[in-house]
Amino acid sequence: MFCIIVKTQLKPGQRERFLEAMLPNAAASVREEPGCHVFDVLEDQQDPNLFYLYEIYRDEAALAEHKQTPHYQASREVVNPLIEQQSVIRAGVLATSPEVRRP
Repeated sequence: MFCIIVKTQLKPGQRERFLEAMLPNAAASVREEPGCHVFDVLEDQQDPNLFYLYEIYRDEAALAEHKQTPHYQASREVVNPLIEQQSVIRAGVLATSPEVRRP
């Protein structure tokens, strides 16, 4: 399996707009994409404009498929202008919680 961790620093005052776009995208990703196993949206406890996305996919091809979905593309239209800075960690998954099974 394959994981990305996306660190997103928003421009000040953009938290609500970000969540209005990102939370439905996360839910649709897990619900509608067989290759998306986990899509968690995490907020920093000290900085209200800092978020982390923790996503687990079957493989890198499933992530590429995710980026072609209407819900992803719609969320990016809203979210891109809100971002001050963003970085991505790409990693292989060695172990997960019991809810996520290796294929």
